[in-house]
Amino acid sequence: MTVSRPDPDAIGSAAEHFGIDLSASDREEFAGLVDGALGSYDVVDELYAQIAPSIPDREHRVLSEAENPLGAWYVTTAIRSAEPVDDRLAGKRVAIKDNVAVAGVPMMNGSRTLEGFVPSRDATVVTRLLESGAEIVGKSVCEDLCFSGSSFTSASGPVRNPWDLGREAGGSSSGSGALVANGDVDMAIGGDQGGSIRIPAAFCGVVGHKPTFGLVPYTGAFPIERTIDHVGPIARTVADAALMLSVIAGSDGNDPRQPADVSTVDYTLGLDHGVEGLRIGVVTEGFGHESSQPAVDAAVRAAVQRFAEAGAVVEEVSIPWHRHAFHVWNVIATDGAAYQMLDGNGYGLNASGLYDPEQMAYFAGRRMEHADEVSETVKLVALCGHHGTTTLGSAIYGKARNLVPTARAAYDTALEAYDVLVMPTLPYTATELPDAGIDRATYLTKALGMVVNAAPLDVTGHPALSVPADLVDGLPAAMMIVGKHFDDATVLRVGHAYEQLVGGFPTPDSARSRVALTSP
Repeated sequence: MTVSRPDPDAIGSAAEHFGIDLSASDREEFAGLVDGALGSYDVVDELYAQIAPSIPDREHRVLSEAENPLGAWYVTTAIRSAEPVDDRLAGKRVAIKDNVAVAGVPMMNGSRTLEGFVPSRDATVVTRLLESGAEIVGKSVCEDLCFSGSSFTSASGPVRNPWDLGREAGGSSSGSGALVANGDVDMAIGGDQGGSIRIPAAFCGVVGHKPTFGLVPYTGAFPIERTIDHVGPIARTVADAALMLSVIAGSDGNDPRQPADVSTVDYTLGLDHGVEGLRIGVVTEGFGHESSQPAVDAAVRAAVQRFAEAGAVVEEVSIPWHRHAFHVWNVIATDGAAYQMLDGNGYGLNASGLYDPEQMAYFAGRRMEHADEVSETVKLVALCGHHGTTTLGSAIYGKARNLVPTARAAYDTALEAYDVLVMPTLPYTATELPDAGIDRATYLTKALGMVVNAAPLDVTGHPALSVPADLVDGLPAAMMIVGKHFDDATVLRVGHAYEQLVGGFPTPDSARSRVALTSP
C-alpha cells in the first residue's frame, strides 16, 4: 500500500506555510526526497492494516419525524452483549451521545463534517455498559462538533425540551438530556467540555454528572481539547447516575487523560448517609451574573436551605477566581479546539493513547468540503482560535494553561473548609428555540450564554453534579454540587440527599398531570 505523494507544487505550498523560500529546482528536489521519506509511512500503513479491526454488522434505524418528536434520536439500535460480565445494568436502556463510537453504527457528531462515518471500535464506556448488561438502544443527537450549550446547532435539526417543545433542551448532549427526561431511556452517556452534560440535565430537569477529570476514560469519543474532555452519566435519579458511574469509571490504559493509578469505588455505597454534619459552601460568585434570572438564584438558595434543615453546616464562601476561571477556560477551549479538533482532525498529535485513524482521515476529507455548513459556534472557534495559535503564537493559550493551577487552587482552598460547594448550574431556565435566520450575534449568545458557572469546572477538573432544584415558571432550575478531585462519592451523596429531602424530582409527565388536575 502506498500513501499519496506531494508533487512540486504541493511542496511549494508546504514551504510557503513554513515561510521557506524554494526555487523551482528546490521544489523538484524536495519532492524526490519527501518521496523517499514517505517510505516509512507506507510501511506503517501496511503494518496497521494487519491489526485494524473490521466493522461489525449491527443494525440501526433512522426514525421518522413522527417517531422522533423531540428530534433527540440520531439512530436507534438494539445492542446487547451475548455474555455480559455482570448484571449491574441489566434491563437498563441506554442512549449514547453521538460523539461516542458504537462500532458498526453511523455517527455524525451533529455535523456534516463527520456524517456517514461508521466506527470499527466501541468506545470504552460502550464496552463497559454492554459488559454490565445494559442495552444500547440508540445514538442521541448532539450539537455540531459538540460546540453549543443550546440545542439548535445540530445539522440534523433542533432538539426539543420535553417540558416545552418550543424550548431548548440544552447542549451539547442535547439528545441525551431530552431522552432521559422524556422517559425514552433510563440513562444516557453525555460529554462535557464546557458544561455539556450538566447543561441539558439542568434545562431538562434530570441528573447530570461531570466526573473528576480522568476518572472515566474518554477513549472512543470524538475529542475537542484533550485537557478539558470529560464523559459521564445523565439519568433520572442520582442513584442511577452513581450506578452508571460505577460501571464506566476506571483506567482503560488507552487514555492519556487518566492517571495510571486512578482508583474507583462503588459510587452507590454511602448514598443514603445524608448530609448531617457536612459542611456546604455556597459560592457567592455563582449567583448574580448579568444573565441570571433572580428566580433561579432564589430557587437554588432555597434548595441549599434544605441542607441546613437536615443538619448540614451551610455558609457563604467567596471564590473570586470562579469568575476569572471562565476566561481561562474560554482561551483553552477556543485555541485548543482550533488546534486539536479542527487542524488536528480531532485527535491532534503529541500524545499517547488509542487513536481512531479511520475517523481522523474521514473527518479530514470532509472538514474542508463542508466547512461552510458548520455551525456559527464552530466558525467562531475556528477563526478566533486560528488567530490565537498563529498571530498570537499560542502564547495566550500558554498563559491560560499556566493559570490553571491558580484557578484549581482557588476551589481547592474552599474545599479544605467545605465538603462540597454549591451554586446554580445555569443562570436561567430553558429559553425558546430561535427562528431560522436569526442574526449571528443572537445565535452565538443563545448557543453559549449559559456556560458561565459550568465551564470553569472543566478546566479545573473538579467533579460537578447537576440536580433539579425546583421549577421556575413551570421549567426546571438546577443546582450544581462541586467536590474535591476524585471525591465524586461525596458529591453524589449530597445530590442524593437533596433528592430524598424533596421527595424525588418532577418529570415532564408529572408536571403535565398536575396542570391537568388543577385546570378548570
